[in-house]
Amino acid sequence: MTNDIPAWVDGTLTPIDKLEAHLRGLRHKAVSVFLLRGDTVLIQRRALGKYHTPGLWANTCCTHPHWDESPLDCATRRLREELGIEGVTLAPRGQVEYRADVGGGMIEHELVDIFVGYAPKGLEVAPNPDEVMDTAWVPLDELHRQTHDDAARFTPWLRIYLEEHSEQILADL
Repeated sequence: MTNDIPAWVDGTLTPIDKLEAHLRGLRHKAVSVFLLRGDTVLIQRRALGKYHTPGLWANTCCTHPHWDESPLDCATRRLREELGIEGVTLAPRGQVEYRADVGGGMIEHELVDIFVGYAPKGLEVAPNPDEVMDTAWVPLDELHRQTHDDAARFTPWLRIYLEEHSEQILADL
C-alpha cells in the first residue's frame, strides 16, 4: 500500500508521501471523526509507535484519504482500522483548515473533512494496538477543561478543533 496522500504542491493537487508532506509542511487533505454518546466524546490515545505525536490524546480518529478515496469512505475505513468500529452512520460537519507544529520537524497543514457519528448503546470498541493505546469516553465540558489545563497531553489538532471549531463540530452536545 502506498503512503501517498493528496497534497498541494505549487498549487496543484498531487499524490505525495505523507511523511514528506509533513516534513515540508505542505497543505494536504485529511479526515477527522468525532463519535458521540450522550454528552460524551470518544477520544483515543495514539500508540507510542506513531511517527508523530505518539502517546497524545486525539479525537476519535483521523487520517489522510488515499488519492481516489472519498472523505466519507476514508472516515468509515479509519474507524474500522483504528478502533474496530463498523456500522456507525457519519454525518459531515464541513471542512476546517489548520497548521500546527507536531514535533520532530513536522508540520500538519491540513484541509480536514469533519464527520460526527452517534454511538449506539453497547457499541464495542476494539483498538488496533499499532494505532491506539487507549480510549476514553469524556464529557465535552471535561474535555475542554483538560485540553486547557493540561494541553501537553493532547494533540495540537484536538486543541484547535475544541478552541476554534467546537460550535461547528460539536453543536449537538
